[in-house]
Amino acid sequence: MGFRFANVAGRSSLVDDTGDYYDLEQITDGAVSSDPNVVLDDPDALTATQGRLDDMTPVGTFDGADIRPPVTPRNVLAVGLNYADHVAESKMVTPTTPLVFTKFPSCIVGPNADVELRSAHADYEVELVVVIGRGGRDIAAGAAWDHVLGLTAGQDISDRALQFAAKPPHFDLGKSRDTYGPLGPTLVSPDMFADPTDLALTCAINGEVRQNSRTSNMIFSVADQIAYLSSIMTLAPGDIIFTGTPDGVGGPNGIFLQPGDVITSWVEGIGTLTNRCV
Repeated sequence: MGFRFANVAGRSSLVDDTGDYYDLEQITDGAVSSDPNVVLDDPDALTATQGRLDDMTPVGTFDGADIRPPVTPRNVLAVGLNYADHVAESKMVTPTTPLVFTKFPSCIVGPNADVELRSAHADYEVELVVVIGRGGRDIAAGAAWDHVLGLTAGQDISDRALQFAAKPPHFDLGKSRDTYGPLGPTLVSPDMFADPTDLALTCAINGEVRQNSRTSNMIFSVADQIAYLSSIMTLAPGDIIFTGTPDGVGGPNGIFLQPGDVITSWVEGIGTLTNRCV
């Protein structure tokens, strides 16, 4: 068994299969820190405690709690054009190496946070997000999953006008406005999935499903991305990777987010992000 971790009101928590959550400091009598930035350094303690939740008392129901980003990232890396159908809808050329950009860590917000629109050209992109646990340089693809702490869900909100305001485009600025990185709701260790390389993910706008795919459709797999990135830089615990989005984004059809829109993003085994545009 692995773990299903969450940051509830700034405190380290675990979530069980019924949707209840448990305060880690309380249920371990202080043996595990309440600080989410500290507790993720000890995944073995999380796994051991997750296995004992049946004998413990939950704080309450996870749904409706004050859920915050499960991790405070050091670096926010992202891979673009990583699904063939998204490449096609974007009328771009399929990359031969991962197309990497960054999102500034200041854009990261919780899974239920409002998205503050600052232009008429904001777009949505549901993504699987990888959180690095054990860092390293020159990590082989075959060993890449040994360096993954867990998986979470993310929205790579993108200001297309800002993104393409310059030539070549500056992806980083267009994807880094405040609140343009909803993350969560849980961080789930890879061993909690039957197959962490093949997860369903969807995105709906006001209840209309716009994106619907599986992570197995990636051009560059999670292992490929970790191997490539670590060949260039030393990955460190807490670094996160937005792994790309499938087709169905609004930009190619001229359909952009409007105030009042609700973005509902879901990744299998991880949970749902619900973000209202304001």
